[in-house]
Amino acid sequence: MKTIPQIIHHIPGRVRFRVDRLSYDRQFASRLQHLLNATNGIKTVRLNPWAACVIIVYHGDKGLTIEEYIVALIEKAENHHRLDPEKKPKHTLEEWSSLTLPSLATLLAFGAKKIPLPGLKLIAVFMLLRAAFPVVKRAYKSLSDEQKLNIDCLDSLALIFSGLQGQMVTPALVITLHELGDIIREKTARSTAIKTSDLLDTIGHFAWVERDNQILHIESDRVKIGDTVVVYPGERIPVDGTVIKGKAIIDQQQLTGESMPIVAKQNSYVYASTLLRSGEIRIRCEKVGEKTRAAASVQLLEKAPVHDTRMANYAANLAEQLMMPSLCLAGMILIITQDPQRVASILTLDFVTGIRVSIPTAFLGALNHTTRHGILIRSGRTLELLSEIDTIVFDKTGTLTEGNIQVVGVETVKDTLDAKTLIRLAASAEQRITHPVAEAIAHYAQQENISLLPRDRWEYEVGLGMVATIAEKTVLVGSQKLLSSKGVIIRETAKMQEKFAFSPVYVACDGEFQGIIYYTDPLRSQSADLIRCLQEEYDIEVHLLTGDNQTRATEVGKQLQIPLSNVHAEAFPEDKARIVRHLHDRGKTVAFVGDGLNDSVALAYADVSISFENGSEIARDTADVVLMNNDLTDVLEAIAIAQETKALINQNTLMVVAPNLAALGLATTIGLNPLLATLVHNGTAIVAGLNSLRPLVQHHLESS
Repeated sequence: MKTIPQIIHHIPGRVRFRVDRLSYDRQFASRLQHLLNATNGIKTVRLNPWAACVIIVYHGDKGLTIEEYIVALIEKAENHHRLDPEKKPKHTLEEWSSLTLPSLATLLAFGAKKIPLPGLKLIAVFMLLRAAFPVVKRAYKSLSDEQKLNIDCLDSLALIFSGLQGQMVTPALVITLHELGDIIREKTARSTAIKTSDLLDTIGHFAWVERDNQILHIESDRVKIGDTVVVYPGERIPVDGTVIKGKAIIDQQQLTGESMPIVAKQNSYVYASTLLRSGEIRIRCEKVGEKTRAAASVQLLEKAPVHDTRMANYAANLAEQLMMPSLCLAGMILIITQDPQRVASILTLDFVTGIRVSIPTAFLGALNHTTRHGILIRSGRTLELLSEIDTIVFDKTGTLTEGNIQVVGVETVKDTLDAKTLIRLAASAEQRITHPVAEAIAHYAQQENISLLPRDRWEYEVGLGMVATIAEKTVLVGSQKLLSSKGVIIRETAKMQEKFAFSPVYVACDGEFQGIIYYTDPLRSQSADLIRCLQEEYDIEVHLLTGDNQTRATEVGKQLQIPLSNVHAEAFPEDKARIVRHLHDRGKTVAFVGDGLNDSVALAYADVSISFENGSEIARDTADVVLMNNDLTDVLEAIAIAQETKALINQNTLMVVAPNLAALGLATTIGLNPLLATLVHNGTAIVAGLNSLRPLVQHHLESS
């Protein structure tokens, strides 16, 4: 059922709405508040969940019809987080309601022990049984529905053995501590998800758009690509796009984690959800709604499976495997010592609860961290593998190089076509092809004022080149392998040997070799430092793949100080996939970094595939990791966060296993009070869960 807002009080510039859902759904309240705060024209927002109302103060001078916007915003908030009638969120106080019965049972147990009132002990026993009922019910459900033991089964037996001794205080306190631990663990694991949703909530949901010399106030998802969006001081940018007019200081901390604002001016690229602190700009809209970087980041993070890791699966399997040994040990101790208290303590302790809580929390926190740095990682499993990689394979063009390819020369074979005609045919064949080399040839023709001819039939062969019909001639533009496959014999030109410093594109017409177009693609400024850091600081084996000839590939390898045995020349799509598979078969954990259409096969075969936001669409879709800032050095950031997360999980495991193991030893030998066993069991789980959030908290403090 949709929430129907009711106007309680309304004067110009101020309105008070009653929204019943505010009283019981905290996530909805938070979402609605963020939506209202991000709305242009609204000055202040105050929510009162206890009274189920919201008070809004707004500007009355921008034509804002507040009633319509509030209704629209409430619908947006509901659509973002729809309620399952059977899973209706509780009020904030009700989240702690599971503690009511155990706490009351504990107080009555203490009272019955100290105060000899008639019937008090009977009431205390009844309350204890009532508090224990949910634990026993879950245990029964696990045994009857799933035919397996779970932690509730052990807890139920522990409570029974404590009760057999005539104790009431200890089992009541055990139940209370268990419930408190469950609440704290759930809140700990949920806190990263709340931090993630905050990013989506900061995206401006309304925009000022300039159309027909008028500035209109519309919902941001109705903005069209190419529209001019006006952003005023204090407003959130509602779309991704390029600044076409004005200058402003923009705070990007919510999106990128960078604490220092940037100065945006003409031709700067700006992102939705970032805050314009001062100035005024006009933006040419390029991405809207779910396509914006902020929305895409959050959607990916919300869908990222964080429980699909080997560590999490191992913890879950270990938990099941330890049930029977725990029962056997408890039974053996009962036979030997005849002490139910020791049995209760043994059944209370386990090594896995804390690990099962802390692992997903650690992965979710790390994924949140990388997303704020503009690195999208699709799953916890990817993050886990990223911490283990020992080999990285780089495609050269557009990855280690700038991808800004330029034609530097043309050479024709004697007694064939002249250079101008050769370029005309090649550019005509390559027109409207998005491959960097094709675009460079077309751009060179434009610079030289060479007109293009119509292209008839054509076929682009991935990794090889173009076969096209131009003016009834069959034109081949591409690699030496393409020409050889079509039966074209390549004759050596006079200056070919001198041009090995550049990469060649071969051109043939009607089965005859015509000449070579030379191009170059300079290395990215950060490539050399990145390769050095990977090899020296991380001890990662680096390989280079390129479609260039061996001489050119060797030269690039020397510039980057990559071992020549790891430089693979004339590597076409099937070769790239073969090389990645070969490394994997040698026992390597392989990451592949590439951005082109011809890299998609190798990306699919790698353990971890990495691409760029401005890479080809298929490369982005195939990649496990997407570098949204198009910055190659973000590879180091991703690896560092992954390794930090792995170390954190190992630390959590030690935090949980060591105390529980020591407590189990005490319970088995000299005995341990079940209450102390519960404190150790729940305490380690809570500490491990909180420790998983430590890097996220540190990052927040550093950036604030």
